[in-house]
Amino acid sequence: MIARIPRPVRRALSALILAGVLAATAIGCTSSGGRQDTGDSAPSSRPPSGKVVPPEPHIGFDYQIGGPYPPPAGVGAVSRDRTVKPATGLYSICYVNAFQTQPDATDWWQANHPDLLLRNPTGGLVMDKDWGEALLDVSTADKRERLAAIVGEWIDGCATDGYQAVEADNLDSYERSEGRLTAEHDLAFARLLVARAHKAGLAIGQKNAADLAQRGRSLGFDFAVAEECGQYEECGPYATAFDNRVLVIEYEPSGLDAACATWGDTLSIVLRDPDVRPAGKPGHVRRTC
Repeated sequence: MIARIPRPVRRALSALILAGVLAATAIGCTSSGGRQDTGDSAPSSRPPSGKVVPPEPHIGFDYQIGGPYPPPAGVGAVSRDRTVKPATGLYSICYVNAFQTQPDATDWWQANHPDLLLRNPTGGLVMDKDWGEALLDVSTADKRERLAAIVGEWIDGCATDGYQAVEADNLDSYERSEGRLTAEHDLAFARLLVARAHKAGLAIGQKNAADLAQRGRSLGFDFAVAEECGQYEECGPYATAFDNRVLVIEYEPSGLDAACATWGDTLSIVLRDPDVRPAGKPGHVRRTC
């Protein structure tokens, strides 16, 4: 797999934390609290109870995890952070950081579930140093079950709030684990999250890890969310595994050009600024093919 710089989209989550938007995450692992009022007057459309509905291939897409705003014309699917309300009347995807902590939540995890944080041989936390996120320890079946109960509450909250799907970020956390986790560990945890999402009536998207696309589809992921697959020539494995149900976010114009040249007629592709700023904020960028 091609080595890449840390995904810039997570910078937006750190910015939200500094703004206090994600404070509820640090003091309680429920996803019903701390919702922002986005001006939506009604909940988004929901499928019949228990029916899992993935996004349609090539649906117009916007990535709003850096902050919500009215979706542009032509958008049919929107991804937002789990701390805010879904987009009204559109296919709404709930962002959950499933394999790592949020930076401001590390103390909460240390106080309440210290043994669920991945540690090095000296007892120190194994960190995603670029973003200040501690890795969750999914190395044993018992720990995976306990973690799935916590993350599962967030997933249930997404369903209660009216989302149709969830994207579980950091399936590739094992690559940052200093060799203490494997792809098998992450996939085993992902299987529990897939089951929880489907039980709640939500589709669930694999987030990144192109080399695990076929295996992710086999264990039950319904679609993929791929950052910079055009930039790194990785869109093909997702498209094949998920029958073109792939939501692509590019952060460089060259990546958008590459993705659109090959996949513009089949995948859902959007260019966003690295900080994923809401419309109207300085530096906001959004383009499509």
